Amino acid sequence: MSKQLLMLAAAAASAVAFGQSAPTKVGVINIQSAIIGTKDGQKAAQELDAKRAPKAKEFEKRQADIRQLQDSLNRGGNAMADAAKQNLMRDIDAKTKAFNRDLEDAQAEWDQDQQKVLQELGQKIYVVIEKYAKDNAYALIVDVSSPQTPVLFASTAIDITKDIIELYDKNAPVAGSSAPSAVRPPAAAPKGAPAPAGVKK
Repeated sequence: MSKQLLMLAAAAASAVAFGQSAPTKVGVINIQSAIIGTKDGQKAAQELDAKRAPKAKEFEKRQADIRQLQDSLNRGGNAMADAAKQNLMRDIDAKTKAFNRDLEDAQAEWDQDQQKVLQELGQKIYVVIEKYAKDNAYALIVDVSSPQTPVLFASTAIDITKDIIELYDKNAPVAGSSAPSAVRPPAAAPKGAPAPAGVKK
């Protein structure tokens, strides 16, 4: 949010230069919560969930198939012929590697879709934040959604997240919106299989 902070600081400097009272209020906002909390954000979450659902269902089926093969191997034990056991183990290994590779690709695609939505809505919500800051004499508004934000403490009294959500929805209403559906996490890798990068077991 450095660009936004600079713009707000410049606005404060301009006010001083023209003899106006410089804004002194400071506020914090959780941008991610604000975006998801808007009606547009809720609608986007539902659309992303609908887009991911078929692929997620496919992964669940593939995962179940691999586990079934693993169960067959475990049940066979010493009674299974060595050749048959080796073939089954190779089949399980090949299916597991393909599963992990495809899951990693799908996760990257889902992350990209989500980032695109956050970026598009973030640009829209910044316009609302800028107007809100000017109308309410804010000198500084800090985004605290990231753990890396250097803010150790902020009073809830200066949190403007809810105000921004309400202001955004007032100016950009979405008919028929409802609470965002929970986006299901991708299927976990089969037991004993290496998890793809960025996906927790």
